[in-house]
Amino acid sequence: MSVEEYLRTEPDSPVKREYVNGFVYPLHGQAGTSDAHDSIVGNIFFRLFPLALAVGCRAYTSDMRVRSADGFSYFYPDTTVTCEPRQDDARFKVAPCLLVEVLSKSTAHNDHNGKYHAYTALPSLQTYLIVEQIERRVYVYQREGTRWTMLEYAGSGQMPLPCLAAELSLDDIYEGVL
Repeated sequence: MSVEEYLRTEPDSPVKREYVNGFVYPLHGQAGTSDAHDSIVGNIFFRLFPLALAVGCRAYTSDMRVRSADGFSYFYPDTTVTCEPRQDDARFKVAPCLLVEVLSKSTAHNDHNGKYHAYTALPSLQTYLIVEQIERRVYVYQREGTRWTMLEYAGSGQMPLPCLAAELSLDDIYEGVL
């Protein structure tokens, strides 16, 4: 499928689909997500939304797509933060500063590999969080110049979010879940 066809047909598709270099992948092949996954995503968005607004940025749910740096892939991260100008008719973002994916059995490999490479190629991205849903563990990828470093937080801790000039704690992420 071409990029143009994907962009034209996605709004009317009965399921959300990610587009990766000509291939379309439906999301949530089973009926939706787990309670833990949805609660964790909600906790993260609830915390990031006011932090983003405070610095002139916006936080988006998993209904907002992000276009890859090469323009040949489109993803639906669980949470996106971007400081790019808001456009009411925009159906995707191109310059996120923070992306979050909450792992599930079916997405873990892709979130750690394929999406990691696509996301970290975005020049605007400063932080990529990969969040476990079965234990209190978050992998934090941070841009340091031209390199990416990874820190792993388990149990407790405060993760820096440079583009928001703030921190996010594991307690905030897992409140009411684990």
